[in-house]
Amino acid sequence: MSGTDMGVAAARDTADPSGGERLRRWRMVLGGGEADGTGCALTGRDAAMDAALGALYGGGGEAGSRRTSGARSAGLGGSAPNVARWLGDIRTYFPSSVVQVMQRDAIERLGLAALLLEPEMLEAVEPDVHLVGTLLSLNKAMPETTKETARAVVRKVVEQLEKRLANRTRATLTGALDRSARISRPRHHDIDWNRTIQANLKNYLPEYRTVVPERLIGYGRAARSVKKEVILCIDQSGSMAASVVYASVFGAVLASMRSIATRLVVFDTAIVDLTDQLDDPVDVLFGTQLGGGTDINRALAYCQSKITRPADTVVVLISDLYEGGIRNEMLKRVAAMKGAGVEFVTLLALSDEGAPAYDREHAAALAALGAPAFACTPDLFPEVMAAALEKRPLPIP
Repeated sequence: MSGTDMGVAAARDTADPSGGERLRRWRMVLGGGEADGTGCALTGRDAAMDAALGALYGGGGEAGSRRTSGARSAGLGGSAPNVARWLGDIRTYFPSSVVQVMQRDAIERLGLAALLLEPEMLEAVEPDVHLVGTLLSLNKAMPETTKETARAVVRKVVEQLEKRLANRTRATLTGALDRSARISRPRHHDIDWNRTIQANLKNYLPEYRTVVPERLIGYGRAARSVKKEVILCIDQSGSMAASVVYASVFGAVLASMRSIATRLVVFDTAIVDLTDQLDDPVDVLFGTQLGGGTDINRALAYCQSKITRPADTVVVLISDLYEGGIRNEMLKRVAAMKGAGVEFVTLLALSDEGAPAYDREHAAALAALGAPAFACTPDLFPEVMAAALEKRPLPIP
């Protein structure tokens, strides 16, 4: 029984909680056949939905076939017309969130990635972060006739992510930069009361139950000049596809802030500096090459060579930490950067899926150096960056 089948059936709206409706739902979940025990035949829209599910989660036959009873036995095969018709069917019958899951399953389970090289196929799919990752992995094999369509799909997803994340990121980091510039003669609305009280506890008057603030500490206002430097160092191995997409969007957002100098580096066993393309995250994404090996030590060596103001620099390593290079040298490099005053952040993933498989030994070694490794959602990333910029403890989930 497919988890997607169950989710689709459970999410189906109905105003009739009768026994017949329950049987219909169980029939949708179980997929039909004598063994399901429901004795329920599907017709009309229900039969069409069941056929769309059977094409992916059944056992063979023609996609998009219409049945009123019996077990699911359809399949997508290798036919582009069949797949295109099926993509249209699932967009008709299911909500976007379910469509994206079914597309991902079709690509992974039925080996349909190659069909995405055809423009008419790309026009039929529902764009999402995982589809972008698949397209980027196919980038080098993509014919010229498909590239413009692929870029349009990627741009649509990037614009959706920027709309969701950009304003909050800028607001959060601007506040962090302002707070990092402390002043001793603040205006009233710029007073940092927590720090002011801490600094004046010796002036507590018990009879009045109050603190006399002889010294005020306040938030400064960040000037237009660069205050901090951020280096995003991104593992572009195949398992990090979603992280690469999100990190590229965040890199573009950070690069748009005058007070932060942003560098974006992607790596496998080679290193590519994509900083010059940060004004367009789509160009950044098509500059990556998902897959291949991993040499974290070499990538960190490159990043280290670009640091000019260690105390004002944040390095964000986004990787599952499966190191193909020299482990001890990698750890020594992290220790050296932290010793020089660099804020070092290790993210096992930057995505909504949580932590992937990762090298636990390396993660523990980095934690021992004061650089704990953890997975981070895109919504939490601005808070993580704000904490790093202010040199305070990271909000580890």
